[in-house]
Amino acid sequence: MADQSAQDRELMRRWVETWQRAGKELDEIRCREIAATDNREAIRQLFEAGAAFPEIPPTTSGLVEQQAWFAKLRR
Repeated sequence: MADQSAQDRELMRRWVETWQRAGKELDEIRCREIAATDNREAIRQLFEAGAAFPEIPPTTSGLVEQQAWFAKLRR
């Protein structure tokens, strides 16, 4: 019984070490993917409503416009 508990602790220790090593690289990948995201395309895909978003060049950061679109989609 004590032998099984020691094995479980060792398995957990190795699991934690593995995720600690992978964590930095995974975070870098996540940051690159976020930076490369086309927000208009992501919104189209999210709502599956490509026709609801006309091709208008952005004149601001888009936050106000985004909230207006979300309000329209909610209705």
